[in-house]
Amino acid sequence: MGLFDRIKRVVSANLNDLVNKAEDPEKMLEQAILEMQEDLVQLRQGVAQAIAAQKRTEKQYNDAQNEINKWQRNAQLALQKGDENLARQALERKKTYTETGTALKTSLDQQNVQVETLKRNLIQLESKISEAKTKKEMLKARITTAKAQEQLQNMVSGMNTSSAMSAFERMEEKVLMQEARAQSAGELASADLESQFAALEAGSDVDDELAALKAQMTLGPASSPNQPQLPPQQQTTSPKSNEVVDAELESLRKQLDQM
Repeated sequence: MGLFDRIKRVVSANLNDLVNKAEDPEKMLEQAILEMQEDLVQLRQGVAQAIAAQKRTEKQYNDAQNEINKWQRNAQLALQKGDENLARQALERKKTYTETGTALKTSLDQQNVQVETLKRNLIQLESKISEAKTKKEMLKARITTAKAQEQLQNMVSGMNTSSAMSAFERMEEKVLMQEARAQSAGELASADLESQFAALEAGSDVDDELAALKAQMTLGPASSPNQPQLPPQQQTTSPKSNEVVDAELESLRKQLDQM
């Protein structure tokens, strides 16, 4: 392939690409309808001219027929008067108009066919234009729908879906963490409250036990209902044993104060 052929092909390809990009379907449809309507106007003018020529030829043909009939009568009249020479001249004029009429008849037949053909073409073109207008409206509606779909697809494709979903996931994670912290705080508060009540109950037991010990020490061993009775010879307590009890009581108090 020669260099010029390659250049020609490249230029043609680029031009075709530019033309394809520049073509707007709606504008092209409107332009096509306008061109068809211009063709329709020209065809109507052509039909009108053809019909006018047909009428003119028809008139000429009818005139030729009238002349033929007239010279036929003149030839008969001349023969009736005995003028054979004049009758011959009349027949010669008749022959001339007969030849003219024959040519006009041939032309008129051709014009009739032409006019009928043009009329059919005119009707077909009018029908095509009407159909094209209907299709144009349908195509314009489809173009509008296609443009709307294309814009929607571009909007959807332009959205960063993964980023949006990641944001939702992060927010969901934050909500879950917040709920977990709230639940933990509630559990801790409940545990602290229970521990406080448990401490109170424990303190109450110790206080009760301390009160019981005080009562026992005040009333003596014989007053304790659960204390087994000692033999009479062992119920006497010495001062030394009281000191031991006091020391034990003091130790218990210190233990309670440290709790």
